Amino acid sequence: MTPITIRPVRTKNDHDRFIKFVWKIYEGNSAWVPPLLMDRRKLMDMQKNPFYRHAEAEFYIAERGGEMVGRIAAIVNHNHNKEHNDRVGFFGFFECVDDQEVANALFGEARAFVLRYGMTALRGPASPSVNDEYGLLIEGFDLSPTVLMPYNPPYYARLIEEYGFAKAKDLYAYHLSQETVYSEKFQRVNTMVKERNHLSFRSIDMKNFQRDIELLKEVYNAAWAKNWGAVPMTMEEIDALAADLKPVIVPDLVIFAESKGKTIGFALSLPDINVPLKYNKKGRLLPGLFQLFFRKKEINLVRIIVLGVLPEYLNTGAGGVLFYETAVQAKRLGYGYGEAGWILEDNTRMVKSAEMMKGTITKRYRIFEMPV
Repeated sequence: MTPITIRPVRTKNDHDRFIKFVWKIYEGNSAWVPPLLMDRRKLMDMQKNPFYRHAEAEFYIAERGGEMVGRIAAIVNHNHNKEHNDRVGFFGFFECVDDQEVANALFGEARAFVLRYGMTALRGPASPSVNDEYGLLIEGFDLSPTVLMPYNPPYYARLIEEYGFAKAKDLYAYHLSQETVYSEKFQRVNTMVKERNHLSFRSIDMKNFQRDIELLKEVYNAAWAKNWGAVPMTMEEIDALAADLKPVIVPDLVIFAESKGKTIGFALSLPDINVPLKYNKKGRLLPGLFQLFFRKKEINLVRIIVLGVLPEYLNTGAGGVLFYETAVQAKRLGYGYGEAGWILEDNTRMVKSAEMMKGTITKRYRIFEMPV
């Protein structure tokens, strides 16, 4: 059999082949949403993406007989290891034909890369971090991914496990419906929590966008600091994310929670723009913008991307009220459904809130890990 060669991405043509390889894997898959080529290039750009200022990364292409058969990224996130006092490297951007030999070669290259930096474990997929596309889909393959969520074929889990990886953590995505979310108990609990903690809520002020982003920065890293695998975003990363999301933000779906004038939490939700982008078959920007504009009314779901409160308010129930307020705003705007995810399987507060809203788990994602 023709041998497999693995080489790093170096040229512009290599970058284009790396990005466009997904069309070979997913062409004809009715659930898949083609990525915007511009977004993929930006995510990989080591000069412009602020993530790479505190990380080492290498992108690899696998070829057999001159034909591309797989890809992977190897990543050492220094901020992760500083935050958790460990030595974990990551793999991400993994795509592969259904061939264990190819997968083994790719994982072997990622493993060798992180070993060079003294790592003792390899974890993933993270593309490129916990704050980006994270996890491998293991349940829910017939459903299209919502905005900023990953998608992959079912056989990827087998390729990963047969190399030697094991489960590290599962992530849940809960499906919510406006028809079932407003139970009498949930409304009663929310009213009580609001009154007890003097909670009020407001939408992001787009006229004072940067001011509110600064408030968000103050809350974000403190609110997620205790979550498994969480890594604080740098100020530059938050600014870059805010700039990327600003064109698609619906102000009433970005909600700040305040207690006695102090911002104590926030929830960020986005309309599921993957619904129109699914028709953007080539991933190019201009047709994509047309699809977003002309198919906007087809969007009937919002994804709750980020929701959290300051540590001192964790036991007050304020997080659950943010869930509720998001549902109220989404209903007022005409959205019938929501997806809350991802949520760590052992994040008992968020799991309980999702279940109280009659959420059902429709997708599961998994993070894998192995010693190196």
